[in-house]
Amino acid sequence: MAAPPPAPFLLLLAVAAASLAGADDPYRYFTWTVTYGPISPLGTTQQVPQLRQGILINGQFPGPRIDCVTNDNLVVNVVNSLDEPFLLTWNGVKQRKNSWQDGVAGTNCGIPPGANYTYRFQAKDQIGTFFYFPSLALHRAAGGFGALNVYQRPAIPVPYPPPAGDFTLLVGDWYAAASPHADLRRALDDGGGGALPPPAALLINGAAASGAAPFVGAQGGTYLFRVSNIGLRASVNVRVQGHALRLVEVEGTHPVQSAYDSLDVHAGQSLAFLVTLDQAPLDYAVVASTRFAAAELTAVATLHYAGATARAPGPLPPAPPPGYGWSLGQARSFRWNLTASAARPNPQGSFHYGAIPTSRTLVLASSASLDGAGRRRCAVNAVSFVVPDTPLKLADRYDIAGVIDWDGLPARLDGAAAVPRAGTPVLRLGLHEFVEVVFQNTEEELQSWHLDGYDFWVVGYGDGQWNETQRQTYNLVDAQARHTVQVYPNGWSAILVSLDNQGMWNLRSAMWDRQYLGQQLYLRVWTPEQSLSNEYAIPANAILCGKAAALPH
Repeated sequence: MAAPPPAPFLLLLAVAAASLAGADDPYRYFTWTVTYGPISPLGTTQQVPQLRQGILINGQFPGPRIDCVTNDNLVVNVVNSLDEPFLLTWNGVKQRKNSWQDGVAGTNCGIPPGANYTYRFQAKDQIGTFFYFPSLALHRAAGGFGALNVYQRPAIPVPYPPPAGDFTLLVGDWYAAASPHADLRRALDDGGGGALPPPAALLINGAAASGAAPFVGAQGGTYLFRVSNIGLRASVNVRVQGHALRLVEVEGTHPVQSAYDSLDVHAGQSLAFLVTLDQAPLDYAVVASTRFAAAELTAVATLHYAGATARAPGPLPPAPPPGYGWSLGQARSFRWNLTASAARPNPQGSFHYGAIPTSRTLVLASSASLDGAGRRRCAVNAVSFVVPDTPLKLADRYDIAGVIDWDGLPARLDGAAAVPRAGTPVLRLGLHEFVEVVFQNTEEELQSWHLDGYDFWVVGYGDGQWNETQRQTYNLVDAQARHTVQVYPNGWSAILVSLDNQGMWNLRSAMWDRQYLGQQLYLRVWTPEQSLSNEYAIPANAILCGKAAALPH
């Protein structure tokens, strides 16, 4: 586990940002080599000869943590030493005007084995807790993920005093296999309607069974815990023995601060909370457990009071009630802090989203069924996405025919979905449209949806089938802003989003087996008034592949 940034480092970041005020935003350079290597998240080395399990970045599992300041420019040179193409995506980083750097199959060609690609992007107008992970070929199941924390500039205050320390928790389900990404791919590609097996464990910072390094703090201090669910699909609940959790950040935005005994974090989501060390100086359990699963998995780390020599007595803090009602109630309790500063010098609530008329409504229904060959496919409005050889962004840039199924997804599904059809749907939307999206879940499992390039307001959760009358229940004042939203079984979640970021953006299931099996699409946000003030040009180092392989940049 990477250690939390020490106070002198945070001070250095602040001083550096202050000294560069009025100058160009600072640059931070990284060179990462991606390799296979033995790892032991379950306590024993899970390497089989000739079958190397883990995906490491600079020899690390999880990968190196990036700590930067709002508006820093990040230059990350990724050297692919695997035996297949590789990409990283930057979960929650908006990539303003720059979907060329998003690192998903619809925008980027994979980095070939033995080659490199240098990502260049800016943590523009963001503060908060994010992470990166591999986006191709289920590589995420074998590692290659890490934290990306964006700190505020000194001129932009956050709505809480500076914490005494800062801890990062990467939490997620883990599947035991000699080569997780390859073995799980085979399971999903199985002609018998393959699905993932149950996970073997839950990990905290790459370790299970209390293997994570302790979080060390001083009695009386208040510490910030940053939590990201980097697993493939499981929802998790996080709690700290004997301590309250004060929620202070949800995916780069500040909520109204409330105290919780525990917090649910669904696939692809991040949040941060403060914990005050106001108990006797002992070691306390930091517990993560799976939610809504047939068998509960638990991982335990340690909050160590400096000088403590014994563990706190008593059992581990219990998980919340098993039903969805408790989790739904907590989700509805999150409220956007309208007076807190944003990453720019204006309050979050200065944009009155509830007063803006929507230009269109998308009602997106998820489904899972067997196709004509007996293989399991997931779909959106009965269209199962198939990744083309030519990234959609390149096909659009070079006007290559036969790649994109323009507007090939109905805005709303009428009637029950039959066997899904295969397609590569891209919905065309105008720059600065204001759109309502409803995620409809008619299945028995919780869904989790993510939109690249944006935050959105989660204005409502509901049961059953959504219809227009449900808008009367929307929160149009202080709905929580985030980039990944859960949708409860046989229910719906509604969001509003301001399409102010031109580019080709992935809207997908954050449950990675469902994304792999087709539960995704792309939004092309565009204006005919082409200008670098709207979108950057194709990078000079862009990798070209598929039908674009022989074309000039």
